[in-house]
Order: sequence, then C-alpha cells, then structure tokens
Amino acid sequence: MNTEYYTRLGARNTAPLWEVLRDIVPARPRASSVPAFWCYEELRPLLLEAGGLITAEEAERRVLILENPAARGHSRTTSSLYAGLQLVMPGEVAHTHRHVASALRFVLESDGGYTTVDGERLNMHPGDFILTPSWCWHAHGNPSDKPVVWLDGLDIPLVNLFETSFFERYTGENAVSTRPAQLIYPYSRSREALEQAFRTSPPHPCYGVRMQLAELPTIAAFLQLLPAGFEGVPFRSTDGTVFCAVEGEGISRVGDATFAWKRHDVFVAPSWCPVSHSAARESVLFSFSDRPAQKALGLWRAECPMI
Repeated sequence: MNTEYYTRLGARNTAPLWEVLRDIVPARPRASSVPAFWCYEELRPLLLEAGGLITAEEAERRVLILENPAARGHSRTTSSLYAGLQLVMPGEVAHTHRHVASALRFVLESDGGYTTVDGERLNMHPGDFILTPSWCWHAHGNPSDKPVVWLDGLDIPLVNLFETSFFERYTGENAVSTRPAQLIYPYSRSREALEQAFRTSPPHPCYGVRMQLAELPTIAAFLQLLPAGFEGVPFRSTDGTVFCAVEGEGISRVGDATFAWKRHDVFVAPSWCPVSHSAARESVLFSFSDRPAQKALGLWRAECPMI
C-alpha cells in the first residue's frame, strides 16, 4: 500500500483498520499481564520497614503494590485489578476517606485491628474477608501492639479506564451512616461452609471445593479447599485472577510458570491462561477477579475439559 496515502490519512487523524484488525480483534484473548508470584516471607520485612520510613498520615495508605512484571509503573496486578499489601502499625489510625474504586480486604495478620465502613466498625481476624463498596467512607485502626497486614484488592485500573475516578477525605461535614448490608465474612464461618460442602459433595476436578464469598459490581471473591492429594485438571477463564494462600501449601501451574506456594503467598493468573492446582495436604486458597464486570457486559467465558 502506498505510504503516501497512509501519511495523508494520518494528517486527518484516521488510520486503516486492515493494518491492525488482527491485533485489536484477536482470535483469542491476549493478556497484557503475565503469571507472577509474590513470596510473603520476602515481602513482610520490606513492608514492616516501610512502617519505620513513613507514617500512615504521610502515606495516606501504607501499601506495597503487587505490580505485574509486564506492567511495571502502572500500579496494576492484572489489566483491570490492583492488589497490594497494606500495613497499619501498632497504635496507628489511617484516616477516613472514600473513592469511586471498590475495595476488598483479606486479612493476613491482625490481633485487634479494625476497619470502618460508613461508620460500622469491623474487627479484623486472620482469614476474614471485608468489603468496602464504591464511595463508602472507610478508615483503619490498630489499637494492638502488633502490626496488622491485609491483602487489598481494588478495581482501580478499571475505574481509570473509564476515567471516572473521584477521591475525597472526610472532614466531618458529611454524615456517616451505618450500612445494613453484610460487609464482613469471618473466616471461621467460611471455613466451616467449605468443610460442609466437602462432606456432602465430591471435589470439582478443576477447583476442588470452591464457593463464592461475595461480589461487588466489578469484583468477586472466592474461597476454595484443595483436599489432601488433590491434583487439579487445568482450566482457564477470561477473568484474570489474584490468588492468596490461606492454609497449607501446594503447587499451582499458571501457563508455563510453576508456583510453589505456602501461607500468605500471592500469585496471579492472567486472562485465558491455563491454571491447575495441586496440594499434598489439605489447603485453602482465597482469590478475587473481575468476573462480575465481565458477566454484566456479556464477556465472561470459561473452559474446563472435565465439564
């Protein structure tokens, strides 16, 4: 094709679709993120070090972002989700603010920490799962003598894709009301529900025993039990997923990568990337993804050879 013609097109802010069609409408999903793994034992000392370098007030939120290696500098873990490890030091209070981005918290360490959502105080225990819906006032505190750490999950990249982000600090001029909806899912109850499901039905060949905890309009959270000796069949889905080990230890194969995980380790499976889990002893994985947003838009698809 005549390059002079393309030059004239460019001068008028137009471009030939035939040159890019296969890139923008591929035959199958092309993830912009890659499989990645974060070892909690390695990150925890760095997180605690941040506690001595910057205060909660100075930082707004003291978080280490779990950046996908394929998107360094873009503050995202998948193309649509952000994940990070947040720290509240003993005696600290992270002030109240709100934002359009929806958030979830999965508690890793807490011996008295709490979060508030629209005035409702929610005490944190290891394994608890907490929702912070869009535009809700929220703050965090730690009256104990031990650090509080949790895994954050937010839809920041998705909100920013739509260019709809707003942020506001609480000044005391706005009323704070208690929300009636359930915002906290204690791990003790969730774990018992998994056990009950395991006693009454056989494990799924791909997922083991899995249940959805809750969902926001853009993010869903899951908990799954891998029985001792479980060898999962590979599956894939279009929702890129962030996993965090809650109990036990095991191996997950994500595309060409193999991750040996233990308690509190985090790893990510990009969109349409084959995933399989195995566990020598009984283990539990927490995960979250953008599945609700994809389903609402009619985009979600999954593939498991056993179903």
